[in-house]
Amino acid sequence: MISAEEQKKVADLVKQTKDLILKEMDEEEVMIKGAANYVTNVDLAVQNFLKEELGKVFPEISLIAEEKENLGLSKEETYWILDPIDGTTNLIRDFHMSAVALGLYEKGEIVFGIVYNPFTDEMFQAAKGEGAYLNGAPIQVSDQPEFKDAVVSFGSSPDFSDAVISYGSTPYKKEEARNLFPIFYSIFMKCGDFRRTGSAELDMCYVACGREHGYIERDLKPWDYSAGTVILREAGGVV
Repeated sequence: MISAEEQKKVADLVKQTKDLILKEMDEEEVMIKGAANYVTNVDLAVQNFLKEELGKVFPEISLIAEEKENLGLSKEETYWILDPIDGTTNLIRDFHMSAVALGLYEKGEIVFGIVYNPFTDEMFQAAKGEGAYLNGAPIQVSDQPEFKDAVVSFGSSPDFSDAVISYGSTPYKKEEARNLFPIFYSIFMKCGDFRRTGSAELDMCYVACGREHGYIERDLKPWDYSAGTVILREAGGVV
């Protein structure tokens, strides 16, 4: 686990991505990886910046990131897990629901995480055993007692992960919709309302601070939920 002083350094680095993101958006270039799955110069600039700066402060910790090859990994090592822009589709459409998400993996679990939305200037942060915070103020999940009144967010990517019960957004395989939407329909008919933000990490944080009550998505990758996992658990939620 990194110290409180080191946590602050990391938070400061993540917050510095705001100016970089806004600058790179002026010259935005979009590259398509697959159906509704994009990468931009913004993703790459944020990833390169954090890889370099984190390397200066923590040279012994390697980086796992969405827009890079992640080869030769060991479960026993310590890693940063980064999604430089969670919600790239939102970013390219100027729909301000995107976030920089950084988690610290250590000894088989995520022990520290930051999710930062540069457009709202909201930073969610948590360390194992130290609580969860939004811009420095403690947060906790809702005490909403009735599922019929719950707001649930969802995402429509394939293959349910055994590890994740949270609801996010990456529609990589639209042909899976015929299998997924009956599930969503069943949930929708029993809850209060649905949301679909396009950012899994933000949805997990919104559950953590009580804006939403649940989030479900299929086949999330580590960078899609690592930071949100520790934030949600420290806020009293379940993943």
